[in-house]
Amino acid sequence: MRLLALATAGLMATAASAETTITLYTSQAPEQAQETVDAFEAAHPDIKVEWTRNGTSALMNVLRAEIEAGQVQPDVLLVADVINLGELKAGGHLLPYTDAPVAAYDPAMYDPDMTFFGTKAITTGIAWNTEIAEPVETWADLLKEENRGQIAVPSPLYSGAALCHLHTLIDAPGIGWAFYEGLNDLDIVPEGGNGPATKAVASGMAKYAILVDANALRAKADGSPIDYIAPKDGVSVITEPVAILSTTDQPEAAKTFVDFLLSRKGQELVAKQGNLPILPGVAGPEGFPDLASMTLLPLNADAAVRTDAAVRAKFAEIFGL
Repeated sequence: MRLLALATAGLMATAASAETTITLYTSQAPEQAQETVDAFEAAHPDIKVEWTRNGTSALMNVLRAEIEAGQVQPDVLLVADVINLGELKAGGHLLPYTDAPVAAYDPAMYDPDMTFFGTKAITTGIAWNTEIAEPVETWADLLKEENRGQIAVPSPLYSGAALCHLHTLIDAPGIGWAFYEGLNDLDIVPEGGNGPATKAVASGMAKYAILVDANALRAKADGSPIDYIAPKDGVSVITEPVAILSTTDQPEAAKTFVDFLLSRKGQELVAKQGNLPILPGVAGPEGFPDLASMTLLPLNADAAVRTDAAVRAKFAEIFGL
């Protein structure tokens, strides 16, 4: 019996040692992050994921401090925007994954140097309260006197999606900095993230909001008097990219996590969670616009990294922040 017990204990120890653990930092909503981790662990029971969730800016502040201290904790990042990942790439903090399974993907959806990979498409357009506002067609249509103080705008100094939107619009022909100067002229004060902006327009505190598609369309599905417009002059798009840190000591497990997010099963999970998948052939959620029906404005992540400090400073100057 003692020998059997020892043998059983040895088998258990071997099984435990065979389990690999990776650490994930993500800006996904907590319930989505848990769904993502649960689905991955179900597909790969030999890999455990420990995860930390916060806003992209907060996570980046933590990660910068860890890099400075030489104590980087995450193996994998799954955050809102490519600008912060571009900064990490420029600093040599991301691990290239040259064999990532991206053959079916639009090259615009991942880094050409194969250090980060889009996992979904989240567009930013205009949400409007259907009880107190009228639909508009372009960004400039918002800049009217009757909308003074009535447009909810997330701050790019807080929100990764809003930061990408800022960089995208200021480089878009016919939009540029003039749009943000027009918002300031209407006493609009950008603040917080997409959550508060959603509540403002859905409750009628604001007539319009500059908002990511999923927030607006989920609120609509839940019965709020809100709808989403993709302006005909274009929308910005973020891809919630995933990346592996160059300091990881579990590169194969980290690559397996990336593979899952880019797989058909991972993309079907994206749709189930209420976002637009980017793998061709995987249908988006009911009620969402087709990506092909929208004008997607380009964003050069490497250029945005180089100009980010100056762009943030000009934004803060315009709004007196």
